[in-house]
Amino acid sequence: MYNPQLETFLRVADAGSFNKAAEEMFITPPAVIKQITSLESSLDLKLFIRSPRGLKLTEAGKSIYRDAQYIIQYCKDSVIRAKNAAEEGDKVIRIGVSPMTPGQFLLDLWPSIYAHCPDIKFKMVPYENNPENSVEILRNLGKNIDIVAGLYDQHFLEVRQCAALELSREPIRCAVSIYHPLAAKERLTIEDLYGENFLLIRRGWNHYLDRLRDDLWRDHPQIRIVDFEMFNINVFNQCENSEDVLMTIDNWRTVHPLLKTLPMDWDYTIPLGLLHAPRPSATVRRFLEAVRTVWPRT
Repeated sequence: MYNPQLETFLRVADAGSFNKAAEEMFITPPAVIKQITSLESSLDLKLFIRSPRGLKLTEAGKSIYRDAQYIIQYCKDSVIRAKNAAEEGDKVIRIGVSPMTPGQFLLDLWPSIYAHCPDIKFKMVPYENNPENSVEILRNLGKNIDIVAGLYDQHFLEVRQCAALELSREPIRCAVSIYHPLAAKERLTIEDLYGENFLLIRRGWNHYLDRLRDDLWRDHPQIRIVDFEMFNINVFNQCENSEDVLMTIDNWRTVHPLLKTLPMDWDYTIPLGLLHAPRPSATVRRFLEAVRTVWPRT
């Protein structure tokens, strides 16, 4: 789909050396140099300034560097879309999974879903849960991934141009390191958080959590609220490596083995659902209807 010499070019540009790039690629330096020379010749461009101190991109090289990353990713996505199109006749549902968006719900419901949709197959598609990737995936649900389980509110759906089937209103919990003094408790009161750093996602991400934030600021100023950008494994690591308390839900109990999830004496909840394209395919609609039918309601 694309010239594989572009990947070699990116490796060399990142390494700043033919030798270092060759080591990373497990090939010889002459083989790397040959690929770069061939690429420069085919493009009729000089991509690197060679000097005893190493390699430096020319202005043309900088331009190609920016575009090459997009070209390679676009080509890979194109192949994925082609494979997905080929699988469409097999009625495959592609479930996006990451540490924060596990596919456990599907395993729990599989026997019941299968009874309603015995012809539908499932494919787990792992993805990296970072801010840029997450937004891009949700805006393009139905292309490479059909379903992602996650927290949301209406504004979240509108900004990311997706829809959701609500599964439950999850009680908002707190997580602490198993070595934190609060881990000895089985349930926390709000006063237990006094004097603690409470990790809470930035304002504007979800109005249910903004409501919690506002109530704590107004009624419990003894709690120090600390913002973070998004839910991912890094913030769970931060909680485990510090004396901080992290806002969480029961579905994330297994994200970090050294954190304990504790119920709270408050009534705050947040919607958990299956995020999907605003106009899902017929197969996805059947799947969502089956989930709606079999999902346990409390």
